[in-house]
Amino acid sequence: MSGRRDFLSMPAPENYVAGLGRGATGFTTRSDLGPAREGPSEEQMKEMLAKRAASLGQAAPSAYGVTEKKEEDEDEDRFQDPDNEVGLFSSGMNYDKDDDEADRIYQDVDEKMDKRRRARREAREQKERDEYERNNPKIQLQFADLKRALGSVSEEEWAALPEVGDMTGKAKRAREARMANSRSYAVPDSVIQAASQSGQLETSISTDSDGTMTNFASIGAAQKSALQVRLDSAANNPGTQTTTSTTSGTATSVDPRGYITALDKKQAMGEELPVEDINRARVLLESAVKTNVHNGPGYVALARLEEVAGKIHTAKKIIQQGCQMCPKSIVVWEEAIRLNRENLHNAKVIAASGIKLNPKAIKLWMAAIDLEQTPDARKKVARQALDHNPQSVELWKILINDTDDIERVKLLFAKATETVKLSEELWISYARVSGPEEAQQILNAARKAIPTSWAIWVHACRLQEEMGRVNLCDKIMERAVKALIKENAMPKREEWITQAEVCEEENDIVTAGSIVKATIGWGLDENDDRRDVWLEDAKSTSARGHHEVARAILAHTVSIFPYSTTVWHASADLEKHHGSTEALLSVLERAANACPHSESLWLLYAREMWQAGDAEGARKVLGRSFEQLPGNENLYTRAVDFEVDAENYAQARTFLQIARESAATDRIFMKSAVLERQLGAYEEAIDICNQGLQTWPGSWKLHAIKGQIYESLSKLKEAQEVYSIGTRAAPKAPVLYILLSRIQERQGAIVKARSTLDRGRQQNPKNAELLCEAVRLERRQNNINAAQKIMAAALQECPTSGLLWAEKIMHLETRTQRKPRALEAIKKVEKDPQLFIVVARIFWSERRLDKAATWFTKAVVLDPDYGDGWVWYYKFLEQHGTEEKKAEVLSKAAMAEPKHGEIWQSVAKDPKNFRKGVEEVLRIAAAKAE
Repeated sequence: MSGRRDFLSMPAPENYVAGLGRGATGFTTRSDLGPAREGPSEEQMKEMLAKRAASLGQAAPSAYGVTEKKEEDEDEDRFQDPDNEVGLFSSGMNYDKDDDEADRIYQDVDEKMDKRRRARREAREQKERDEYERNNPKIQLQFADLKRALGSVSEEEWAALPEVGDMTGKAKRAREARMANSRSYAVPDSVIQAASQSGQLETSISTDSDGTMTNFASIGAAQKSALQVRLDSAANNPGTQTTTSTTSGTATSVDPRGYITALDKKQAMGEELPVEDINRARVLLESAVKTNVHNGPGYVALARLEEVAGKIHTAKKIIQQGCQMCPKSIVVWEEAIRLNRENLHNAKVIAASGIKLNPKAIKLWMAAIDLEQTPDARKKVARQALDHNPQSVELWKILINDTDDIERVKLLFAKATETVKLSEELWISYARVSGPEEAQQILNAARKAIPTSWAIWVHACRLQEEMGRVNLCDKIMERAVKALIKENAMPKREEWITQAEVCEEENDIVTAGSIVKATIGWGLDENDDRRDVWLEDAKSTSARGHHEVARAILAHTVSIFPYSTTVWHASADLEKHHGSTEALLSVLERAANACPHSESLWLLYAREMWQAGDAEGARKVLGRSFEQLPGNENLYTRAVDFEVDAENYAQARTFLQIARESAATDRIFMKSAVLERQLGAYEEAIDICNQGLQTWPGSWKLHAIKGQIYESLSKLKEAQEVYSIGTRAAPKAPVLYILLSRIQERQGAIVKARSTLDRGRQQNPKNAELLCEAVRLERRQNNINAAQKIMAAALQECPTSGLLWAEKIMHLETRTQRKPRALEAIKKVEKDPQLFIVVARIFWSERRLDKAATWFTKAVVLDPDYGDGWVWYYKFLEQHGTEEKKAEVLSKAAMAEPKHGEIWQSVAKDPKNFRKGVEEVLRIAAAKAE
């Protein structure tokens, strides 16, 4: 056993490496005892590893215990990096021109497809955002109306608001305070003596016989005050740069440029800075200047401060020091010139010194020019400035503006454009002061000098318009577009529209039209919705007051889409509101010829012709429309309306007779029966209704008119029979059930009336009119509980019906609950004119007249066709409005020509009000409204 331990003292075998079997590698360092020896070589290591593997019966490793990779590993590594393919896919590394062209084609296709669907996608996304915001309103939107109401609070009301106090535990705190004040303690004399001497920190040193004292307390207070100033400055300017003094170790935080601006604002507002602020600012700025003696804006700020403080002499000294310490600072020299401006000689000397040190400073040259009093002296200085700065457009403009001789001005412009060839302003100004022919040559030279300038092309087009050569404007703009595209300097389509609007403002109408014609399609593909885009451009441009540009856009749109009725209607609408009658009729004539089968264009043409006072022309238009659209009932009814307005009833009856024979529809028979009823021929009206019902037994309007005729003749039994037959022939017509129930109610058959409405609700589920009539039936019978039950069920079926909510708020709620119910209804229904009218009436009852007028206006703007909105608004104005406002509402209602509304229809369709205008019907309806 003892002999086996000798291996510890034995030398290690040759090339022995400890832990080699575990994968370790050998190394030697100079710290080893003896001379450093070289470790085993790579071949020796491999040999040893191979022997060990053979003894263990394993495969030999390649090197240092790492086995060789198999083919599968190589195949797997081949596909690890898709950008570094090898083998079969190594062709992916060879990216040639064909691949690049294919990528570009695919990219263009993707961009076009995305552009085609962009408008619809954006509209859909906007709709989804609006839906989300509507379902999840922000808190600030929920209280927006309350915030707006704060604007009506007067200053006296604000001042009268009581202070909000904390009433929580007030009595308890007061009791504790009294108890605390009532306590007393015996204070020792030492405390009293120390308190009396606490504020007397004085130490004196006798220097002579007169007893002079040194107060160290005042010195400490001064140091504390200076420290407080710096702390306050740091707190007030957390974002400014801090300049640290390397010598004193102090730091100041100041923004000299910002302080200059603040001083200017104070001076402009006529305010005087407090002495404390001036002293504090002086400390800061002096520190800034001392820590950085080459800080030009610091000197300027300090000089401005002294100027504000009234120490102009000190300000001059400071700015003089700034000029010495910052000779290259332009702002310092400008401030020095300004401070010495009252003494022109000194100011000129300062300007000369500054220019000598900064000959390229254009601002200093301009300040020196301003110091001169005569034009000759100004021109002399300007020439000297141009000698040093020949590329300065500002200096050339000053020199030219000071020159009176036009020929001399032209020479200066020629020299300026030759020196500064890339200045559009100089070239265009040169062309303006020259004659027409010479201006053309100048603009041609300018176009060659600046091929990327669109302003030069526009001015050339305006020049041709001023010369009367309007036929060349389109050609010039076409050449301009081609040239700018070639130079890759084509502006966006929106920028061209803006430039066209500028030309319209300067009365260059033809140029504006040429710009629109040449550039309105830039950036739009033929597959895009160009028509909609151009219509939107015309609408927005017209809204900004540039009607000529809008007219040019629509004219170009019409030339591209001549068979689009939408474009023709937009063009006619523009001429109607912002053009002349002749232009409107001309547009409609072209529209009718381009779209002869458009019913709406023929009707609009005939109507505008009739309103223009040309009755014979309107009849001719209708005659032409009959040729293009034979048997069209709308054209016949429009012809009847014209003849009725002209009180030519015989001709109107003739038209209706022809229509019943050639273009028979239930509407024609209904129109004939209504006319006979209005003229008092009740028997003829009933006969026409019977004839129509034989062909169209399901026409509920014929049943309704026939029953109303019997009602007007006080034949309630016959009317009831007609309505009953109508409900069976047209079960999906809610109006017939309502008329039948009212007849039964007038006859006292309340149970039958309820049954009729129930039958109508079964045939027409979730119908707001029938549900509301059922509620009103119970309310008229003073059965409020039943009415409320029916209303609750009705709102479950139709939660977004403005009619039901209006009925509930105004007739089934107490006065105090109306406003909360109205708020709840608006949240569910959002925009409904009936609810707006209800809210306005609530404010009206509360005598909040401004709010009521606002909501009435919202209602008529939201739906001008809703006649009841105009009725209630006019009724409100009759009590609280001026004559001018009432006249305005009457005129707007006449333009809107409302057709719907319960009160409105009951008055407008009454035979007693036959041939009465909108204004007269509005007055009658307002008197009837309750």
